[in-house]
Amino acid sequence: MEKLAIFGGTPACRNPLSYGKQYIDGEDIAAVTEALCGDLTCGPKIGELEQALCRVTGAKYAVAVSNGTAALHLAAMAAGFGQGDEVIVSAVTFAASANCILYCGGKPVFADIDPETYNIDPKSVEKLITSRTKGIVAVDFTGQAVRHDELRELCRRHGLTFIEDAAHAIGTRYRGRPVGSIADMTCFSFHPVKTVTSGEGGAVTTDDERLYRRLLRLRSHGITRNREEMAHPTDARWYNEQVELGYNYRITDIQAALLVSQLKKLPEFSARRKALTARYDAAFAQVPEVFVQREIPESDTTRHLYILRIRPELLSCDRRQFFDALWMENVHSQVHYLPVYWHSYYEKLGYEKGLCPNAEKYYQEAMSLPLYYGLTDEEADQVIAAVKKVAAYYAKDRTQSAASRT
Repeated sequence: MEKLAIFGGTPACRNPLSYGKQYIDGEDIAAVTEALCGDLTCGPKIGELEQALCRVTGAKYAVAVSNGTAALHLAAMAAGFGQGDEVIVSAVTFAASANCILYCGGKPVFADIDPETYNIDPKSVEKLITSRTKGIVAVDFTGQAVRHDELRELCRRHGLTFIEDAAHAIGTRYRGRPVGSIADMTCFSFHPVKTVTSGEGGAVTTDDERLYRRLLRLRSHGITRNREEMAHPTDARWYNEQVELGYNYRITDIQAALLVSQLKKLPEFSARRKALTARYDAAFAQVPEVFVQREIPESDTTRHLYILRIRPELLSCDRRQFFDALWMENVHSQVHYLPVYWHSYYEKLGYEKGLCPNAEKYYQEAMSLPLYYGLTDEEADQVIAAVKKVAAYYAKDRTQSAASRT
């Protein structure tokens, strides 16, 4: 606590800068207001949103749902994951990426990350494939695309379903192709801290018509109006039939209207996030006590998170001390994420620490800095100044030099 006494923010940064924040303008508000005067759910805005998502992602089909977790669950169900099936997933992700496998009775198998990009390592994935492996859930962590070429080849060779968790990656491209049109199914989240938002909301995109039809049914209780899918078809206009067990994962027209409006600003949002990322990268390249995420050349990334990673060998503090000092400087960072199998629920399932050494080391060193469309250059510079101040204070060279003078 004595060391924290030197930190305390600056007059130029009166309000804390959080790691993420939505941007809502008058056009968004007008779109929602208009939707309130029409169908509130199951109306025309859903189809309009799905068409917009197809344009943005290049996918043939899109199914809008209530949130990103619902998207993952439906994708796992549509893939046919079931009791005892093994599905490989990144260790560094939000728990929903693995939970969707458990929902279907499957077993998540955690692959390690590349220590420089933080995305799932295809070499780690390959070592984990067994006769029980049915699929891969690969996460575009921070928005950077996974190594599609290697992962798709593994899926082709072993007959696996490739689900891309692109909750962070709307607007990202891999070798020029938009994320959303490459994997068998791609799942998105539109939570308020994401690049575009509908409040809560999600979507699954695919080029496979069979998967698309099933996703539509599963989104709405497993009920269909398509006669070809019915066991007892009729020409009655009112008739619908439940043909399998599904869920109520529908999104409302109110949310869809907001997201349609937000998607129109995606190029602008993406450009700003890229500019802020470049500003941070240039500044932190001059700070030897920290490490910035490496980006693969194939990924043209719209960054959702900006991860700063400390280098403990050059600092006299740990991540907690660095994190707390930034908070005292009004930079309210966050940590993404605890390795999934470290959660107490997964411990109860028998998972133990030590499975993924790169992921575990990453977790002990990483924190997410403010990154969002509304962040000004001045505010970004305040973040940079705070990081430099904390790094300089805790730098071992500085600490050792001071000690030698006493």
